[in-house]
Amino acid sequence: MHTVWVRLNAVVFFGLTVLLVSSVLAALSKIGHASAHRPIVHKLDISNLKSLKNHGGVDRALLSFDLHADMTPAFHWNIKQLFVYVVATYKTPTNPKNQIVLWDRIIEATDPLNKKILDEKNVFVKYGLVDQGAELRGTEVELSLMWDHMPLTGVLDMDGQEAGTGSTFSLPEEYQ
Repeated sequence: MHTVWVRLNAVVFFGLTVLLVSSVLAALSKIGHASAHRPIVHKLDISNLKSLKNHGGVDRALLSFDLHADMTPAFHWNIKQLFVYVVATYKTPTNPKNQIVLWDRIIEATDPLNKKILDEKNVFVKYGLVDQGAELRGTEVELSLMWDHMPLTGVLDMDGQEAGTGSTFSLPEEYQ
């Protein structure tokens, strides 16, 4: 005859096994979804360059941009939220690749449809475009939209606009 503890142990571990198998099946169900159902970026352009200054030995640019993107295709039953962010990419003689997050937003799966369609005009950046040296003047910058899929269960997936499809602009040669 088995004791209560042996029976309780069997029930608990059976429940954990069922939970594990369900989680694995849920994670497998999203394979290929991110590549087949990509958000649609209609517009991401710089709207206004507020300033380009040198402060404390580093260059800092403050700007605003226009963004229109439909994030609804990225959602399915296993997505809890999307972390959406605008990235500025540029090259300097010191560093061949610089990427800086300028703006971000979290979109929950439970948000209404109008929150999943980003239609922002003249949005001021949350985080300035700061170079670790004084090499921003005259630099060509590419703005691109990136997003992270945060599932209920499974692997975090990072994605974004295809390389070279973002909008580009050049910073002025002089501080302003």
